[in-house]
Amino acid sequence: MFFQFNFILLGFGDLPDLQILLFLMFLVILIYIATMSGNIIIIALVVADQHLHTPMYFFLGNLSCLETCYTSTILPQMLANLLTGDKTISFSGCFTQLYFFCALVATECYLLAAMSYDCYLAICKPLHYSALMNSRFCLQLAAGSWLNGCLASAIFVLFMSHLIFCGPNEIDHFYCDLIPLIKLSCSDTHLIVLLDFVLSCVFTLPPFLLTLTSYVCILTTILRIPSTTGRQKAFSTCSSHLIVVTIYYGTLMVVYMLPKRDTLSFLNKVLSLFYIVLTPLVNPLLYSLRNREVKEALSKAVSKYVAFTKTCRDS
Repeated sequence: MFFQFNFILLGFGDLPDLQILLFLMFLVILIYIATMSGNIIIIALVVADQHLHTPMYFFLGNLSCLETCYTSTILPQMLANLLTGDKTISFSGCFTQLYFFCALVATECYLLAAMSYDCYLAICKPLHYSALMNSRFCLQLAAGSWLNGCLASAIFVLFMSHLIFCGPNEIDHFYCDLIPLIKLSCSDTHLIVLLDFVLSCVFTLPPFLLTLTSYVCILTTILRIPSTTGRQKAFSTCSSHLIVVTIYYGTLMVVYMLPKRDTLSFLNKVLSLFYIVLTPLVNPLLYSLRNREVKEALSKAVSKYVAFTKTCRDS
């Protein structure tokens, strides 16, 4: 019976002005194409270029893969709502979106922690880096991140799917977020709220504390470097990752730690755009434009492509 139940995604409210609607549609399409293209290019470069077969780029490839899935979980549905004007989403579609969203958020927390630990070893333990951050350990960290994220989301969504929805069906968000969804249930939600709190603490607090501890150690080590050039070089190694971590955790924590009041719902939606849209969009830009190895790999790939097309034309 519940799978015939439809929800309505209110998004940012009614948009009577056609120009605003067209602008938003164009913006969503542009962001989606740019995000997908940038992250797919990063994945292709990491796989194809031997010089990028290092722990740092292994995690970066995983992060780009995650961001590609992340963007595809939210933006196509948002675009469909804007194009058709139909804001409904089925019960099963809503919970599928919720599952992937929760899984990818938890996975990204662990991946960012793994990347911060990699930076910590590279700067604070350079002599032991190769021995500690070997290929097997990198694979274990990445696999553990994905498995933990999927497990946490599966447990939570399984409990959520047993809630009864018999009243209002309007979700005050542009995707199926868990807090607006819980508010719509006419079941007793105390257990779900408690489970949400426990899982959030267990699956996101440890990676956040590890990330924070790693960067405290990194900054302390960098400040001890006597030369200005050495400090700049060491900081540039992890500055891109630090920017991504700040944007991601900063907005995520504000959204889920602010009081759950109706007056703050619009602010929550705006801030949600930062970790749903902005972070996947800027990741490829930060890691490519600020990284010499990625730029060199991209330049080589473009040169090979140009040479290949020229050979095909000549033949």
